[in-house]
Amino acid sequence: MVAWPGSSRKIGVASMSQNNIVEVAAAVLQRPDGTFLLAQRPAGKIWAGYWEFPGGKLEQGESARDALVRELREELGIEVRTAYPWQMRVFTYPHATVRLHFFRVTAWSGELHPHEGQQFAWQLPTQVAVNPILPANAPILRALELPTVYAISNVAELGEEDFLLRLQRQLDSGLRLIQLREKHLTRDALKVLAQRVVAMAHAQGAKVLLNGDVALAQEIGADGVQLTASQLGELTTKPDVNWCGASCHNAEELRRAATLGCDFALLSPVLPTQSHPGAAHLGWDGFALNVVGNSIPVYALGGLLPEDKEGAWQHGAHGIALLRQAW
Repeated sequence: MVAWPGSSRKIGVASMSQNNIVEVAAAVLQRPDGTFLLAQRPAGKIWAGYWEFPGGKLEQGESARDALVRELREELGIEVRTAYPWQMRVFTYPHATVRLHFFRVTAWSGELHPHEGQQFAWQLPTQVAVNPILPANAPILRALELPTVYAISNVAELGEEDFLLRLQRQLDSGLRLIQLREKHLTRDALKVLAQRVVAMAHAQGAKVLLNGDVALAQEIGADGVQLTASQLGELTTKPDVNWCGASCHNAEELRRAATLGCDFALLSPVLPTQSHPGAAHLGWDGFALNVVGNSIPVYALGGLLPEDKEGAWQHGAHGIALLRQAW
């Protein structure tokens, strides 16, 4: 059992007592085709018929990962081979407060077997066909819509036409999330470019977020906005856009992004970058320390290569954000 319906209000870890919190490990089993597993609670259990992510409570002295391995063995009959820490979400219900430690499980052995008589369903993030789903899982389903690579535009170095050619090639190869960040352009020039980028991306089912300019994003039909760190510190409500990311540099800013209701965050710089080679950077251990316990997906940014994606997952990232290396 992972979570229960009822009051699905999320509350911050720091705002509540550590007593009487039920610690739960939850698994997002993902196949290479992008589908993930939901399980239906069997008859005779509380909230029978509701769909949830597999998992269960931590036992005394047990780590979240050890609980995950044990629960999936007992509940599904599989042995976990590869599991990445992902998000931690806290919910309170009329009868309990639960802290859900979510892992993305990408490799396992054995065939799924309903040891508890439950039904299984493989679902796509944008086409979930089963219901009812426990309401606490809604933010997780939304997070699963985010791809694992976030590309940041580089028109300033490539030139507009070269960039657009490269953008089309990457879209054809599966790129599905782009941030348009071109601070050297006038607003009028940015608007013209953004309209072209949005049209190209939407033709392939990709999302485009504009850096900082909420009004322009709304005007041209972009999918959302990437807030700067200064905007994040000033805003008291999430902008009225479909998708909202936040640029962060430490754990405090990540908490602020989650409190504001942002859908995801960037955390940087992870490694030395070409533009700031001598500047301080987090390193992978520092990245992991900052994202631990975070309740929204976080992309690692700064000095990364496409092959750094698995390393980012191992340190708690949702994925990687690339600038020059994206193109």
